[in-house]
Amino acid sequence: MKKKFKIGKLTVGQDHKTLIVAEISGNHGGKIQNAKKLIKLAKSTGADAVKLQSYTADSITLNSKKKDFALENTSPWSKYKYFWDLYKVAQTPLEWHKELFSYANKIGIEIFSSPFDEIAVDYLEKLKCPAYKIASPEINHFPLLKKIAKTKKPVIFSTGLATLKDIIEAIKYLKKNGSKKIIVLKCTSSYPSNFDDLNLKTIRDLSKRFNIISGFSDHSRGRLAPVVACALGAKVIEKHFMMKNSKTVDSFFSLNPIEFKKMVNEIRDCEKSLGKTTYNIPKCSLKSLNGKRSIYISQDIKKGEIFTSNNIKVVRPRYSLSPKYYEFILKNKIKAKKIFTKGDRLTLKDIGL
Repeated sequence: MKKKFKIGKLTVGQDHKTLIVAEISGNHGGKIQNAKKLIKLAKSTGADAVKLQSYTADSITLNSKKKDFALENTSPWSKYKYFWDLYKVAQTPLEWHKELFSYANKIGIEIFSSPFDEIAVDYLEKLKCPAYKIASPEINHFPLLKKIAKTKKPVIFSTGLATLKDIIEAIKYLKKNGSKKIIVLKCTSSYPSNFDDLNLKTIRDLSKRFNIISGFSDHSRGRLAPVVACALGAKVIEKHFMMKNSKTVDSFFSLNPIEFKKMVNEIRDCEKSLGKTTYNIPKCSLKSLNGKRSIYISQDIKKGEIFTSNNIKVVRPRYSLSPKYYEFILKNKIKAKKIFTKGDRLTLKDIGL
């Protein structure tokens, strides 16, 4: 499985910066101009890419008032009453996609999508979509997985509603049908997600267990979880994005441009602080080396006088003899070979070594 590859012009991999994706979802409020504005705002925040969701209400569910198709009272979207009505409001019409892809390309930000059926994949292929995201609920939609895998494009899928068995089966099936570029995002399908349900340590395990690139699709409030995910090795971060003060279908767990930009900056700072595995002292710390200690003469000493804890001391700075010789000097009752005054350095020659 490849652990470094391109999504459009962007490189995703262990030794590359975290790919930050602004998920627009239904936060356009049903207006294409809002969708374009969100794309422009996402670029201004430092996001690497924007993501759409490609479906219609009819492609994702049935327009039925039967009990099976009713939203539960505990759903954050319960006011819409039925699945179809929710998806009708939240959908990004396919007829917008060409214009949105063109606009994103024009202003220089990558754009891709989550298709929810095979027809949407065909449509996105015409737009040269550089990658495909499989939403958490579609993990068992094997016809869709096969269709996406056959494109040979990078595939990203979320684990929000997946068991370990589901993840194993999905990866196996995608590989069987041609996928070699797979990213798995740790996800909690609760809106908004509570911190104690995120289990971000799984990000590392996903990468190690499946030898793939792993990341995080976040539905929690605020900026903390994505930054922690970065520290745990997430190479893709997906976060819902909205316009400031908007009240749209997913706004209650989305970040506005100001907060999103702060998140991007914090992730970049996190990446810098992670650095690389090294035991070398960085150049910026060399000026602080004087803070290390060494053995200095602490009282005037006559020639032939024995060095004791009363006339030598381990102090800062570091220019004198290493403290590792302190016990040796005292134990062997070494005598001074010359006169020393307070503040003089010691050398190996002074202690007979």
